[in-house]
Amino acid sequence: MTIFLILAPYGAYTFLMFMTSATISVFAACAICLATIAIDVARGRSVKILAAGSAILFAGIGLFLALHDPWLSTLGVKLSVDIGIFVISLGSMLARRPFTLQYAIESVPAETAAMPGFLTANYFITGAWTLAALLMMAANIVLLYFPGLPVWLGIAVAFAARNSAIYFTKWYPEYRQIKYGTPTGALPEVQ
Repeated sequence: MTIFLILAPYGAYTFLMFMTSATISVFAACAICLATIAIDVARGRSVKILAAGSAILFAGIGLFLALHDPWLSTLGVKLSVDIGIFVISLGSMLARRPFTLQYAIESVPAETAAMPGFLTANYFITGAWTLAALLMMAANIVLLYFPGLPVWLGIAVAFAARNSAIYFTKWYPEYRQIKYGTPTGALPEVQ
């Protein structure tokens, strides 16, 4: 369920981009981000870097579209979201708080979180998500500069990058446990 809540704003945004305006899509994603923050607070959990950063990102893009440029292209909006995700992800690592760490700490026993490889594992997992965002950015830039390319190319890259990051998030902690014999945390309930 956690992975669903983490990805829900992005899934809703992507789905709504096919059905309605970019402005409505990003504001709906912002509302879902705020709802996930409210769920975490109601459960006594911390406010997550990714959720808060995404809420700010979607609200900022929505305000830009509503107040300044409502005719920004779909690719321009997608590129803006991908840049924002990349900045949030990379920024969390540069701030020495990889965004996956907050989810992992809340899903494992304290003794597991205190293990030396725990932080390293979360850097690798956050790095996988950062790379996925970078690949999605690159695909949108290519589509922006080469408009003759099929739109499905960007969708395929985004699908492959996101699903690879999800797979890595599940696989890497299991790999570390087998290799080093100690459990490490990751985003819980990834299936």
